[in-house]
Amino acid sequence: MTPERRVMNPVARISLIAVYAVLCLAATGRASYQIATKFAEAPLPYSISAVSAVLYGVIAVALWRGWRRIALIGSAVELIGVLIVGALGFLESSWWPDETVWTGFGSAYGWVPLLLPLAALVTLVRARRVEPIAGPAAP
Repeated sequence: MTPERRVMNPVARISLIAVYAVLCLAATGRASYQIATKFAEAPLPYSISAVSAVLYGVIAVALWRGWRRIALIGSAVELIGVLIVGALGFLESSWWPDETVWTGFGSAYGWVPLLLPLAALVTLVRARRVEPIAGPAAP
């Protein structure tokens, strides 16, 4: 039996890398500004924006380098974060004196923060195209 490896659709992979990289830059800019100018006003939301920026960067690099497991875990963490922050924003709005990237389930970013981890998870899990790994010929 020949060893096999799973390969992600290259168009999907590059698209995910591009979107994650753009979100990383956007969230980094937003968090940097918020933390530098008004961190004392809303430390929790601004810290969450910074965490989301780091997470977007980690996922983009993981996808670029082919670290499927890290990308899968990062996307799952991202989805959980978006769902928790989005829900808490509606349930306990006093905790959110200002917006984060994930507030309102990412509505300020066109719901991309909600849809992106879903797309990433589906793409990563569906990476079922199997290619044989070159090796010694079977007897």
